[in-house]
Amino acid sequence: MTANPGTEVLHYTAFSADPAGGNRAGVVLDASGLDDASMLAIAAELGYSESAFLTAGDGPGAYTIRYFSPKAEVSFCGHATVAAAVALAERDGPGELDFSTAAGRVPVSVVRRDGELRATLTSVEPSVEPADPADVAEALAALDWPAADLDPALPPRIAYAGARHLVLAAATRERLADLDYDFARLEALMHQLDLTTVQLVWRESERTFHVRDPFPVGGVVEDPATGAAAAAFGAYARELSLVPAEAVLTLHQGADMGRPGTLRVELRDGDPRVRVTGTGARIG
Repeated sequence: MTANPGTEVLHYTAFSADPAGGNRAGVVLDASGLDDASMLAIAAELGYSESAFLTAGDGPGAYTIRYFSPKAEVSFCGHATVAAAVALAERDGPGELDFSTAAGRVPVSVVRRDGELRATLTSVEPSVEPADPADVAEALAALDWPAADLDPALPPRIAYAGARHLVLAAATRERLADLDYDFARLEALMHQLDLTTVQLVWRESERTFHVRDPFPVGGVVEDPATGAAAAAFGAYARELSLVPAEAVLTLHQGADMGRPGTLRVELRDGDPRVRVTGTGARIG
């Protein structure tokens, strides 16, 4: 790093055990000496969709964690949470972590299974709200998607589990694969609606989905694996009764970018929170 040369910045990928897959994140395990401008400068220089900056809290496994995209701070980021948890587990061993985020408390459990570290985050309490038809029309115009290409069984909604995401479901895998959107136009709408990503979804089977997440507000065209959106989508699937109250969903993301990753989303009956699990790997 040229910015803040005394700061150790680790490079990880999340939601893949292969460094060539998943979503990359910078991780700073001790950000106590960094101000906001320094954290933003590091995130901008890295160019990853988000990077995580940790400060030790009170008690074992307790940390305050902040997330920066190349453009701005974000309230919550799932893949950088997984990356940070894997980095801590490699340093300190698997176990329980307690992350304090701008969105609220996010517990994370890390286990080693089949030689791989797997982190499971538990989201803040989610919510799902209707999407204004005019906003949906503007999003489709920015994406250059005809309304007829949407799946009527999965209606548009805005879902939240630490960050807000507009969920739009494609009727076919081919529609999902064809992503070439108006960056500035979609970015403007997302700022207007306080969205972190637009989550584009195609349902392969009852509990298997393929997803893509344009992220122009973060300064990148697309996020390769989006844990916060996966948690929000779990809440969406439950709210619309697409799956049973107890369910495990598999989300595939990043294949269209050449960085495939897998996100496991767990819903538990009686607990509104959503759990998202993924592997991680150090890069370099």
